[in-house]
Amino acid sequence: MRVLRAGDAALLVEAGDLASAHRLNAALRDAPPAGVVDVVPGEQTVLVITEPGTDMDRLAGVLPGLRPPDDAVGGAEPMEIPVVYDGADLDEVAELTGLSRDEVVRRHSDARYTVAYLGFSPGFGYLTGLDPVLHVPRRESPRTAVPAGSVAIAGRYAAVYPSRSPGGWRLLGRTAAVLWDVERDPPSLLRPGTRVRFVPEGVR
Repeated sequence: MRVLRAGDAALLVEAGDLASAHRLNAALRDAPPAGVVDVVPGEQTVLVITEPGTDMDRLAGVLPGLRPPDDAVGGAEPMEIPVVYDGADLDEVAELTGLSRDEVVRRHSDARYTVAYLGFSPGFGYLTGLDPVLHVPRRESPRTAVPAGSVAIAGRYAAVYPSRSPGGWRLLGRTAAVLWDVERDPPSLLRPGTRVRFVPEGVR
């Protein structure tokens, strides 16, 4: 673990891998050291944001001594997200991978995902665990508007667009699940470390 200064009010902890970053995130949220006001996990890092006046050198010395839990999600069952696989890019993905449409759907829904981190827009989770055969590049021309609930892939990640926004990921389907709701506490359906399973609608 390496702790770096990130400006005047934050420390960036290089955790080394995704699981370690999620465990450190859980430890910091469960029992934040004095001065910590927010924690932002990444795929292999955790950004620790502090209140003004925090002794950053002291905090940097405390962080490596924290005892993260063995499992950041406590063995919870995967969250199931129902999907209608009728995305506009399904045929294109089948062509890029040399698979049939049905095989693309099968490989996408058979995989077990973990939310690595949130970014791009509120509630947008980058999900790791995508079958390597489905690692296709983004579209050369991004769409100016992707509907909320679109289930998509790009590179080694899968995701669901939580709101209507521009986007260049390839669309495999859609879900009625609400990924972001400001009236909900917390607003985001997904959190770093959440395990996810996509379920073809009508199949349980």
